[in-house]
Amino acid sequence: MIDDSTSTKLTSFASALINQEEARILIPAQDPSTGFWFGGGNVVQDKDGSILTCGRYRNFGDSRTGTGAGARGLELAIFRADSPDGDFSKIVSFTKADLTCEAREVVSIEGCALHLTDEGIELFISTEKDDTYPDSHKDFQKPGTGVWSIDRIHAATVDELSPSNIEEIIPFGPPPYLHVKDPVTTDLPDGSLGLIYCTHPFSWSSSGTSVITRAPGSSEYQHRTDTMLNRGPVWDIAAARVTDRLPIPKIGAFAAQADQSLYFYDSAECLRQLDDNPKAVARPRGWSCEEIGGLALGNDADFPNIESITVDAPLFISPMGTGCSRYVGTLVTDDGIFATWQQSQDDLSQPLVGHFLSNQQIAELLA
Repeated sequence: MIDDSTSTKLTSFASALINQEEARILIPAQDPSTGFWFGGGNVVQDKDGSILTCGRYRNFGDSRTGTGAGARGLELAIFRADSPDGDFSKIVSFTKADLTCEAREVVSIEGCALHLTDEGIELFISTEKDDTYPDSHKDFQKPGTGVWSIDRIHAATVDELSPSNIEEIIPFGPPPYLHVKDPVTTDLPDGSLGLIYCTHPFSWSSSGTSVITRAPGSSEYQHRTDTMLNRGPVWDIAAARVTDRLPIPKIGAFAAQADQSLYFYDSAECLRQLDDNPKAVARPRGWSCEEIGGLALGNDADFPNIESITVDAPLFISPMGTGCSRYVGTLVTDDGIFATWQQSQDDLSQPLVGHFLSNQQIAELLA
């Protein structure tokens, strides 16, 4: 059980980091209108000190018009900046056709994640592929849709990343966890790679979070859980998609505590937009593609077990548009912590936005 004092301090810290009012637009969507966004990736610091962020451009459209057709998730892109407050420039780009894996057409590009290694860099990519549901559930598959899975490419440097060595890392799962997407990479204290990812059942009625790990020096992955974060009882009853792990700085009130981490997650009360009763208290609900954000806490020694701090209400809501605020990614630098996320705008687009919290501000918040 998380005590009130710890919860208050951590939610204040997280709210200052994911500052909805002070965030600046890093990468705009391709059109300032509903259904257009850029994000769903992460942010890392390259070996030369520059900042890299990845994501996918999503344009309004529905790939159910036919596999390989429709705009929707149409491009994966990697951007570089000299510093968190610098301008981001596109350096790598892949189309749906580029990311064909095992001779299956890509219907839509979903979330992605960069990860630095001793040998270079790897990129985990989730895509909807032209594939079929298991025979036992094939009648549930809508015409023109595929199945989500996660692939990996790798190279010595980010500029050399190429789909020439693409390989499937996480195939689609059993019916309750059929679709797998939106990989999240995190380096664990024992040197292992934690690969966190979102799952959907064959019915698309909810979403959850699974975890696999890869030991140092190994190419094999160990399945850890399909229920990293339980869906909640109130605002997050429809989804629980973890998007980032942030180790809590060992300062102030947390200096002498065991190693702990914050986990940012996306959720919603329902997967379809609901009409509010005009006589009821208005509240942010979130829905599919317009999720809002929450916060969870876990002891590093107990990974991947975590517990939500935001049980009764969401913590991260855009003051604009639909209120959507999702796909948080964080980067710890020498000078502070840089955070990125997708944020709904007044025009209903969702650009990638960012905010930097200095070490001095962090020390004051966690004192």
